[in-house]
Amino acid sequence: MDISVGDILKLKKQHPCGSREWEVLRTGADFRLKCSGCGRQIMIARRLLEKNVKEIMPGQRPENVTTQPSS
Repeated sequence: MDISVGDILKLKKQHPCGSREWEVLRTGADFRLKCSGCGRQIMIARRLLEKNVKEIMPGQRPENVTTQPSS
């Protein structure tokens, strides 16, 4: 699953604030996500996140982040 910093993820379950959309702030073995509704930030394991993603909406990539070509 190709998830990048700046992408907006729509998850299967909603956050208690009512929003289902999360912005990706950090990627790796685990992810840092920011709720689009209330601004709460969480860390979640890659395995758990990939299981709960319903839709990936590509977002604006920050200028200081460079992408490497995949092999």
